[in-house]
Amino acid sequence: MIERIITPRVLEDLSASPILGLIGPRQVGKTTLAKHLQTKIDKPTLYLDLEVQGDYQKLADAHGYLSLHKEKCVIIDEVQLRPELFAALRALTDQHRVPARFILLGSAAPYLIKQNTETLAGRIAYHTLEPFSFTEIRDHCTMQMHWFRGGFPNAVLAKSDRLARKWLADFAETFVQRDIQRFGFQVTQITMQNLLSMIAYLNGSVLNASNIAQSLDVSQPTVTRYLQLLEGSFMIRRLPPYFVNMGKRLVKAPKLYVRDTGFLHHLLHISQFDQLQGHHAIGASWEGYVIDQIIREAAEFSDFYYYRTKNKPSKTSCPCH
Repeated sequence: MIERIITPRVLEDLSASPILGLIGPRQVGKTTLAKHLQTKIDKPTLYLDLEVQGDYQKLADAHGYLSLHKEKCVIIDEVQLRPELFAALRALTDQHRVPARFILLGSAAPYLIKQNTETLAGRIAYHTLEPFSFTEIRDHCTMQMHWFRGGFPNAVLAKSDRLARKWLADFAETFVQRDIQRFGFQVTQITMQNLLSMIAYLNGSVLNASNIAQSLDVSQPTVTRYLQLLEGSFMIRRLPPYFVNMGKRLVKAPKLYVRDTGFLHHLLHISQFDQLQGHHAIGASWEGYVIDQIIREAAEFSDFYYYRTKNKPSKTSCPCH
């Protein structure tokens, strides 16, 4: 178990909130952290994985089944597979409101899970588990390796660059072929693969949804929905501009980044660090990496922006909080 930065805040919220939501991309270590939390909770726990058919069927009558375990902390993994659960969880929480009643693990932001945001308002504390930051993994790899492979545990801790690349390729294939459909989005695999490749090429650029729409031969609202999907599944980051009533001098579109640099390098077909050093994307890759590390280390409740005027365009951006 490699200690995660958010663990102390998670434990603090567990001591006060009846429901804790732990969200983040797939394969980032949410289950590992949840099982670590089981050892820190002062009451019995019950773990249910909704990707296991037996556990999925147990919640066919969620209210009845979970009522039998009201004295336990119930951990429900991959909760986005059953969005109808949230109404039952609200009722159960209101009937027996105690700290650490439920821990919900999900691979999607709340706004992608139908009924979630409104149903559990005032009852749930959310935390996002990201891929490893360099601070978390620095005893296990160099910064160069972390930048090149990214922070997903199975990639950064792989025994070779080839194995890391293989894992990232499998991760990308699973995301495109399976995960998107589970979120209820009807997107063809070719369209999503093309969009991801385009975003990788545009990494660090100011977003122009109209140009992307033209390249994909879809409408601009469709591109906006696709970007919301990628952002809500933690694949991309949109960094908004900073402006305080400065009119047209400031760029008002967000900058677009692939959140994990290992995933970015996979999309760009960069297989070795030496290849990255001679690649046109190296500057934008490093920029995104530094911004991500700053965001990860910043104080809770910070806000982040980039600042750039139209009159003096620059490739560098400054995250502020």
